[in-house]
Amino acid sequence: MTRLLMLTERFPPDLGGLARSAARLAGSLARVGAEVDVLAWTKTLPPGALETVDAGAVHPEAAGATLHRLGLYASQDFSLQHTFNVLEWLHAQRAFEAVWGHYATTPGFAAVLFAEQQGLPSTVSARGNDIDRAVFPPGDFARLQWTLQRARIVTCVSQAMARKVTAILGSDAQLEVVPNTVDAETFAPGPPPAGLRERLGIRPGEAVLAFAGELRQKKGFPFLLEALCAVQRERPACLLVIGEVRPSDRAKLATFAADFPEAAARIVISGQLDAPAEVAAHLRLADVFLHPSLWDGLPNALLESMACGLPVLASDAGGIPEAIEHGVSGFVIGRHELHRLGEGTLELLALAPEQRAAIGAAARARVLERFHPAAEEASLRAVLQRLSSPA
Repeated sequence: MTRLLMLTERFPPDLGGLARSAARLAGSLARVGAEVDVLAWTKTLPPGALETVDAGAVHPEAAGATLHRLGLYASQDFSLQHTFNVLEWLHAQRAFEAVWGHYATTPGFAAVLFAEQQGLPSTVSARGNDIDRAVFPPGDFARLQWTLQRARIVTCVSQAMARKVTAILGSDAQLEVVPNTVDAETFAPGPPPAGLRERLGIRPGEAVLAFAGELRQKKGFPFLLEALCAVQRERPACLLVIGEVRPSDRAKLATFAADFPEAAARIVISGQLDAPAEVAAHLRLADVFLHPSLWDGLPNALLESMACGLPVLASDAGGIPEAIEHGVSGFVIGRHELHRLGEGTLELLALAPEQRAAIGAAARARVLERFHPAAEEASLRAVLQRLSSPA
């Protein structure tokens, strides 16, 4: 058994795909035989405070792992210095055999640096905009490059991400592609719970355009608003946000409401949903699922909507084209064409019901074929074996 330390910026109940993928990865590593301790930073505890809990009690997908939450200080450098105090103490207690950084920037750098100090092997998980943001100013390319070079293995969430990492490291990069996966029993087609549509205030006859996750600029927030207006010019529709709007982007929503009050009145925001079954229930309300990311890895929300049998219209960011076969299991729109998202949504809604159902069925089949937990666990076993082998 490998005693593994995993560092992550986010972990449930934090919002977003990064937090959820951290929980799923911790649980998957535990299932393939690793003894997993997760250190996650949080603003919900006093600065420097440490709380240890059963990760499975926090999120069911993390069962088998132990979670250590560490309160952040106001400055990142002080937080990181104190993090290393805590890591040294944890290592003295647990005797870790490898270190895993979940996200290539801050947690990846901290994981690799700590591993180097302790003489341990490390791996870094490249997720999405961690690579994109750090490459360009004001990102820290030198630190990113050092982190990726010093990690024994870099895991990438998609082939597209692997190509970006190879461009930084060269053709001899030690990579393993570990795509996101979906619990296809929880995320499955079916009717929504009785009365959910009415509780959310969705009107009879409205087309439901759905987005899941934390709505923000990189997820194509403005294009979703434009698409809602475009569809509403042709038919009644609402935008169902399964999650929340990032606080820094709420001003944009207020500006939109001032300019387009009728459209804004038909934006339905569920709020944070902690249970995957709740997310799946809300997805089943949708007529179409929209994911117009400007950049991305391989989004959990997209795979979950496909597993629910929804017709999907998404951008070509990151690994999305690896999940969607255009015209068969969904539709892909170029990032340079996102101003046409509303037009594409109307075309999708205009398809005959049997055509939309066939696309949804193909989407679910794609997930069952390529993005299932057994495939992830096989990749993780390979990573753990490489970490435990002599360098």
